[in-house]
Amino acid sequence: MTVFQQEVHIKTRGEGDVVDITSHVEKVVQKSGVKNGVVHIFAIGSTAAISTIEYEPGLRQDLFEILERIAPKNMEYKHHLRWGDYNGHSHVRATVLGPSLSVPLRNGRLILGTWQQIIFIELDVRPRERRFMVTVIGE
Repeated sequence: MTVFQQEVHIKTRGEGDVVDITSHVEKVVQKSGVKNGVVHIFAIGSTAAISTIEYEPGLRQDLFEILERIAPKNMEYKHHLRWGDYNGHSHVRATVLGPSLSVPLRNGRLILGTWQQIIFIELDVRPRERRFMVTVIGE
């Protein structure tokens, strides 16, 4: 059994940026040498999320329109009142979406659907330098 970890760094454009990180994850998998197992991807930060999507403009827009209904920007968040950074909705959205994802690995390849990509979702109100951890476990 092998466990391999690598931290990956990306830059985001701020709230609403959805970054296709599939190729980053694939590079870590190749570097690990693991052929069969599982890959775990974890967003380091409380205003970001990891998920999958068909990476096309319409769905990326739909995602944020739905998030606006779930956790609207213009609500009064206690986080705003305490810290004054006006990203309470970002924290709530990140909590709803979740910080991590596990993907099966077979024969050195991620098991993803034809139109399924791994995405990093920026929910904070400003551009950020972000990190996520990729852990590859298997043999």
